[in-house]
Amino acid sequence: MTISFSGSAGALAFAALFASTGATVALAQEDIGIVVYNAQHESLGVAWAEAFTKETGIKVTLRKGGDMEFANQIVQEGAASPADVFLTENSPAMSLVDGAGLFEPVAAETLAQVPENFRPSNGHWIGVAARSTVFAYDKTKLTEDKLPKSMLDLADPSWKGRWAASPSGADFQAIVSALLSLKGEEATASWLKAMKENFTAYKGNSTAMKAVNAGEVEGAVIYHYYYFGDQAKTGENSKNVALHFFKNDDPGAFVSISGGGVLASSQHKENAQKFLAWITGKGGQGILRDGTSFEYAVGNGEASNTALPALSDLQYPKVDPATLNSAKVTDLMTDAGLL
Repeated sequence: MTISFSGSAGALAFAALFASTGATVALAQEDIGIVVYNAQHESLGVAWAEAFTKETGIKVTLRKGGDMEFANQIVQEGAASPADVFLTENSPAMSLVDGAGLFEPVAAETLAQVPENFRPSNGHWIGVAARSTVFAYDKTKLTEDKLPKSMLDLADPSWKGRWAASPSGADFQAIVSALLSLKGEEATASWLKAMKENFTAYKGNSTAMKAVNAGEVEGAVIYHYYYFGDQAKTGENSKNVALHFFKNDDPGAFVSISGGGVLASSQHKENAQKFLAWITGKGGQGILRDGTSFEYAVGNGEASNTALPALSDLQYPKVDPATLNSAKVTDLMTDAGLL
């Protein structure tokens, strides 16, 4: 297995090389196996790739980048993309690639391994893991009766200067995408405008959680696994932190789906489909259960890490991942002065 970092210029040069050579290309492709653009956690991608190769003998080359970085890169590369598979942390990047018509439909038997609510309705890609939106709060300052009942409550002036988020990250933008899908453009724009007045910006969910732990703010909208990951280590960045799950189909209870898809331009579609089938099956979902990413397993009947509250208890809103609109969210957040 090979791991490399990718930028647009490097990947386009790589694509051009592949497009301009003959027999050498075929040999090189066999040497590197399937190419996976991995925007998932690096450690999770490595664990999946190594276990898949060990079980099947199919080589995997991982290229590391971010959700939207890779999504825009794939759109730019088009039919010349060297990627066989695209893995993300959040759904909007998958929707962007899908909207450009660049995914091969996922094999029916693979789709059957994951419940309908954890994959887009069109079957062009599939959920491979999930993460829940939470309000991480300072338990030394807030009691349960003082917590916001809804994420929308954070727009109230009473929360001014008391909460945080990382608006520039794909994680938070996915949450806003869900808000847009659930409540519409007018309500989303209004909430974002109030957010601008009330919140403190941090770069990264882990940094926002550290700020809560240090008493800089009373709470932060993040994903659940940052807390559980820190607790599994030293807990030094979360010792004063507790998690509030909004539940009740609230936008703040949104469960974001990490996606996987096979590129229509792939020269190794059969092996790429096998990889998707493997990571959504017992092997890949077992790594989620037993590993340290603390993301939720999404495969039918597959258990998640025992440290996590049951996904079935979170009362999250049902959002078709295919409806998440990253371009509109970027426009709305820019208009609100958040980007």
